[in-house]
Amino acid sequence: MTTPFYITTAINYPNGRPHIGHAYEAICADVIARFQRAQGRRVRFQTGTDEHGLKMMRKAREQGVTPAALADEMSSHFRHMADALHISYDRFIRTVEPAHHAASAALWEAMKASGDLYLGRYEGWYSVRDEAFYDETELRESPDGGRLSPLGTPVEWTVEESWFFRLSRFAEPLLKLYEERPDFIEPAARRNEMVAFVRQGLRDLSVSRTSFDWGVKVPGAPDHVMYVWVDALTNYITGLGYPEPTEEMRDFWPADLHLIGKDIVRFHAVYWPAFLMSAKLPLPRKVFGHGFVLNQGEKESKSLGNVTDPLDLAERYGVDALRYFLMREIPFGQDGSWSHQAIVTRANAELSNSYGNLVQRVLGFIARNLDGTVARVTELQEADAALLNRVRSACLAELPEQWNRLALNAGLDAWMKAVYAANAYVDEQAPWALRKTDPERMATVLAVLCNVIEMLTSAIQPVIPASARKVLHMLEPDHGDLGTKSAKRGAALRYTVRDVQPLFPRLADPTAEPEGC
Repeated sequence: MTTPFYITTAINYPNGRPHIGHAYEAICADVIARFQRAQGRRVRFQTGTDEHGLKMMRKAREQGVTPAALADEMSSHFRHMADALHISYDRFIRTVEPAHHAASAALWEAMKASGDLYLGRYEGWYSVRDEAFYDETELRESPDGGRLSPLGTPVEWTVEESWFFRLSRFAEPLLKLYEERPDFIEPAARRNEMVAFVRQGLRDLSVSRTSFDWGVKVPGAPDHVMYVWVDALTNYITGLGYPEPTEEMRDFWPADLHLIGKDIVRFHAVYWPAFLMSAKLPLPRKVFGHGFVLNQGEKESKSLGNVTDPLDLAERYGVDALRYFLMREIPFGQDGSWSHQAIVTRANAELSNSYGNLVQRVLGFIARNLDGTVARVTELQEADAALLNRVRSACLAELPEQWNRLALNAGLDAWMKAVYAANAYVDEQAPWALRKTDPERMATVLAVLCNVIEMLTSAIQPVIPASARKVLHMLEPDHGDLGTKSAKRGAALRYTVRDVQPLFPRLADPTAEPEGC
């Protein structure tokens, strides 16, 4: 049986339409999921929407609709985004599902059975935008003399009856977890932040609200709804069938990777493992907090009017070009910037001029001069073997090693160097000249290049899945009884080139003056 791999994104809060940050996280997770599938693992990939809480209730009231109607409408935008960006999720979960309410109630009962829930009264600061409670010491002053959360969002003084979770009990168990499993939180900077946060002491956490009713009802206390983060975090096991002892729960829990934004690491690396410890459930293997996608160096914000619709970018530049840019441009785990100029420059230089041009000129030449058929050869010259070894190393060793470490852009750097090497080989060998002087040598060079293109394409497929499928269709490798994963097994017995077409048309420079001006 293949080794299971369970990856999740944070479920998106749909009080607004998807922005570039939502797209970035979904694409990152999709690349990892597709890569793990290509390695032969049995992958489960879950994403979805987190639809309860005060923000959603207030947004619905502003629009004159019910929270349920708003949730239905807004969740559909996130599902559409995922589908449009070719996100290969296995489960799109919504927290309004009855099964999710049942799972949240079961987790609550398990924590209560452990003695970790008690009824009390909450007085303190609450950020509606963050859906988070903050201690006085965490707040900062706003320009008008008010109070702001650590993330710069407004906070409100809240007083109400509340159920509390005994988070204070879990400081030592959490610190022990971080020490014994240093890779539980990545990157290291996020881990250090959480260690420092827990070391300063943990206060019990308010985990229910009575001031609104849009959420999961607390078992036995129907006038309370669960704190939205108790409800939201439970989605990771809801999707596997919890609390039932399902096959999915047995095979895929604990999760291998919770992929989230750096602004919600506390909820996933402090609260979530504490909830799971209390409920006596296994802990996830890794929480990875990626950085923000900045708009020309600035964080996107509705107030600044610079929020980007990722589907507009995908329509303008192509889905695969957008996916490639985000994976290549941003060091995984750090903040990174996008701009129209940066997308065009990267796509033209690497996808169009380098990889796309390699595929187009090699396969086009074969279609014109060899009736579209190239057979495997065994007599290789030193230059042939050197290129094959270089590409094998990049595609079968360096890229997988980097991606297993979640260094996504570093893996693409190794891949891109192999593309450059292949283009240099084409220029050096000049098959167009060999056609007249040494047709046999020409056939060998083209067979080598077909094998190289196949390896490069198989390796990059998680990033540009639609374009990679087109290349493999144009190339049509025949592996006989060796199966289809030729990148691990060597050259195909034969390649049949057909339907050659351009892959990545050059994108227009967004800074150029329109024609006629």
